[in-house]
Amino acid sequence: MPKEVLGIIPARANSKRLPKKNLRMLCGKPLLQWSIEASLDSRYITRTVVTSDGEDILRLSESLGSEIIRRPAELATDTAGSLDVIRHA
Repeated sequence: MPKEVLGIIPARANSKRLPKKNLRMLCGKPLLQWSIEASLDSRYITRTVVTSDGEDILRLSESLGSEIIRRPAELATDTAGSLDVIRHA
């Protein structure tokens, strides 16, 4: 049986240092799009999931072919740990 490899991309809506950074353009694409495309194009990753609390981020992610998980508010804070976000996903 082939192995399943889950690619999890955490993309919080509100960055303190650079607001909406995941949606900011970089070389003609939103920053988040680069990560999603790399994951979807990987020959090792079988599923790509973006976890976010931002509706704009979730819409973009889904339109690019990623699965999405709506992240609860308690996992979208500055103090939320990455491991907790991964467990939720």
